Amino acid sequence: MYAFTLERPASVADAAKLIGAGAKALAGGQTLLASMKLRLSAPDQLVDLSGISELTGISKDGDSFTIGAMSRHLDVANHAELKAAFPALADLASRIGDRQVRAMGTIGGSVANNDPAACYPSAVLGTGATVVTSKREIAADDFFQGLFTTALEDDELITAIRFPVPKRAVYEKLRQKASHFPLVGVFVAQYDSVVRVAVTGAGNGVFRHAGLEDALNQSFTAASAAGVKIDASDLNSDLHASAAYRANLISVLTQRAVTKALG
Repeated sequence: MYAFTLERPASVADAAKLIGAGAKALAGGQTLLASMKLRLSAPDQLVDLSGISELTGISKDGDSFTIGAMSRHLDVANHAELKAAFPALADLASRIGDRQVRAMGTIGGSVANNDPAACYPSAVLGTGATVVTSKREIAADDFFQGLFTTALEDDELITAIRFPVPKRAVYEKLRQKASHFPLVGVFVAQYDSVVRVAVTGAGNGVFRHAGLEDALNQSFTAASAAGVKIDASDLNSDLHASAAYRANLISVLTQRAVTKALG
């Protein structure tokens, strides 16, 4: 690594001020520290967010859960009230990476990084969650803007994410065994008036699939999902899988998710 200084602010306001001046936020460090070790990233100053108490905690308010940005994956996976009311989100968190990653990685760090194969963005977009920041609230549909790109401004920090609890929801993924990232992941959430389907790992960022949503809004069945043709033209093709294979996975995983959701 290159030399850097480490700041440990006690408030979101102080952290945002440092980040606005060019420092890099350090949440769980699962991406940032690895890139620094490889000298792919060389920030002069890091801002450790772990000492800011207002960024932690999980609470239920009516029909939604608010999860602090510094909540670890294991915190989400093991939260009893969340597991009872929104098991799909707890299950997603329980299967991110390996145990070491789950013990250190944070929901805010994952969402802010917006890796195109990360699990959490599919839950945020799939539920139509709200990203709460140090400056405003951003709807999930407006937050994710492509490969490692979000609506966050330079001096803006995610403080929490607010998830509306669905009537039914399931996250299905096929894990890439070397990296533990999903080759493709599909989050299906059914509410009283709408079904949302978010896909990760298949393209240059997380995205909703309009065709699957339309079909499942008409009939929430695996057969309905199976009847949707998945266009492979904009999907990734790499050494792990072709675009056509990923397109087939989107269909198969959606069918599995719907079958599981129906019990």
